[in-house]
Amino acid sequence: MSRKIVHVIGTGTIGEPLIGLLCDFKEDLGIDEVSFHKNTPLTTDRSKVRSLMSRGARLTTHEDKFDGFNAIGLKPEFHTEEAIDRASVVIDCTPKGFGHENKHRYYEKYLHNTAGFIAQGSEFGFGKMYARRINDSSLIHDEDRFIQVVSCNTHNLSTIVKNLALNDGDDNLIEGRFNLIRRSNDVSQSSKFIPSPQVGKHQDKEYGTHHARDAALLFDTVGLKLNLFSSAMIVNSQYMHILHFHLKVKKPTSIQKVIAQFDSNDLIATTDKVNANEVFSFGRDHGHFGRILNQTVVSIPSLNIRNGTEITGFCFTPQDGNSLLSSIAITEWFLYPHSYENKIQCLAPFFFDEV
Repeated sequence: MSRKIVHVIGTGTIGEPLIGLLCDFKEDLGIDEVSFHKNTPLTTDRSKVRSLMSRGARLTTHEDKFDGFNAIGLKPEFHTEEAIDRASVVIDCTPKGFGHENKHRYYEKYLHNTAGFIAQGSEFGFGKMYARRINDSSLIHDEDRFIQVVSCNTHNLSTIVKNLALNDGDDNLIEGRFNLIRRSNDVSQSSKFIPSPQVGKHQDKEYGTHHARDAALLFDTVGLKLNLFSSAMIVNSQYMHILHFHLKVKKPTSIQKVIAQFDSNDLIATTDKVNANEVFSFGRDHGHFGRILNQTVVSIPSLNIRNGTEITGFCFTPQDGNSLLSSIAITEWFLYPHSYENKIQCLAPFFFDEV
């Protein structure tokens, strides 16, 4: 039986914790080896690279970068294409645009011996869109070889739609309106912080921002055409994105029923907290290296039902946490298509009921 090797390209906001998760749970996940590509030899990144290597990950880079890494005390084991050629699954976590470039430059050459290639939310059009528990039923083995894991906010939005509207029937949603209140940058990032709240543009006439568009396309993979529209703004905070949702549905509901629907889904956490820093702090103290792997964290005090059919509230996006879960779920689907559901339950301790 061939070895199961997962190769992650990029060590940023998603790549770094993903490599660590794969290493820490590789035995439960049935993975023999984890490797990762680091592009630039930086002394400021040396500590995280050493930490990932100490957890069992194998460093790779471009052949002409070997001397640079060796000079700062890091020893790559494989060059770029050699690492891709060895891999069973490749997960691209590079900045926007590089996933498409890598697809045409590298990945398409290795389709003959690689089960699948995965990119993140910024790589629109890379492959079939995917979010855990939203469109698993659409996946076709040996046909869906390129997958785009949707953005963290699209995960959140889609989960709210499915849980509050579609669980009562595919035609129950009349419309969904959303406002994404995005944090300025990640706590690991030193650039792109803004001095004051900044409103976004509605660049899509039908959907507003990419969040509703991507959610609509995600549901389209399972044959659903939904009326969704989103807006977005950025605030001068590093503590979590927040989603404001307003759903109009056909079937009357109640606060009690809505809360019961949340409680029945192990990928939805609820909280009595209303401050993003407190939710973030819970993740730091109780998550996997700070990550909450739920799809969303719903603030119960924010919920309101108007006229029985309009559901409004706020929820927190676990930033890269939900993207990590979907990245691992689709990796396991490529490796173990008939048992991946069971294998990823090793991550269940980080699906919180309450935050």
